[in-house]
Amino acid sequence: MKATLISALATVASAAVLWDGRFNDMTASSDLNKWSWGNQVGPYQYYIHGSGSVEKYVNLSPDYKNPADTVSKQGAKLTLDSTAFWNGQNMRRIELIPQTKAAINSGKVFYHFSMMRKDTNAPSKNREHQICFFESHFVEMKYGWISGEQGTENPNLQFMVSQNSKWKTEWKAGVWHNVAFEIDFSGQTVGFWHSEGGAALTQVVAPVRTSTSSNGADWHLGVLELPRSGYSDGVEDFYFSGVYVESGPITTAIGGPGQ
Repeated sequence: MKATLISALATVASAAVLWDGRFNDMTASSDLNKWSWGNQVGPYQYYIHGSGSVEKYVNLSPDYKNPADTVSKQGAKLTLDSTAFWNGQNMRRIELIPQTKAAINSGKVFYHFSMMRKDTNAPSKNREHQICFFESHFVEMKYGWISGEQGTENPNLQFMVSQNSKWKTEWKAGVWHNVAFEIDFSGQTVGFWHSEGGAALTQVVAPVRTSTSSNGADWHLGVLELPRSGYSDGVEDFYFSGVYVESGPITTAIGGPGQ
């Protein structure tokens, strides 16, 4: 009886995960090449990247995940280099889009991910990086000098709602930032949950009103870097793990429910 109850509870918990992007079912980043518009397989759409092979922009390893995350088997290192220009644009980009028919754009949902940088191939503090954003930019993270602001650099990682900063902290090397966007598509609000390392998520920005909008295939895991005159393109690495979308009460444990 007890085992049956535990199994039932586990089923309920796992059922809250609408889409799982934790890389657990991938053996290498080359698995992303299996996806195409005519063969929409796997957890991610892979089409926003430069002209090189996938290994130039995405690599997977247990070393690339938050070590406090025991659910994820591995994380991803996303890289911007001198070839990371997509579709003739002057912005460097490497982004993965959820491949799912689940209702990740309906009701109240939580978009989870953990992110980290290192001193090696550190993202530039002198350029704007739009990170884990929706196409309309109603919610996203940003790092570096934001276009139009004073000064020449900005060391802060910021939570943005419709281009307005609602939270910020210095993005130090080696520190894992755990994030959940609390999005109420019906109520038109966005909140922010955060922690560092292995600490449980807590709500640090209560829901604020904004125009939430998504077609369910326009959240970009990754980074878009805006060009800036006088600053050259250096190699930059961004690390992500624990990526998933859930409904219902938020899971505050790092890595989320088990599979």
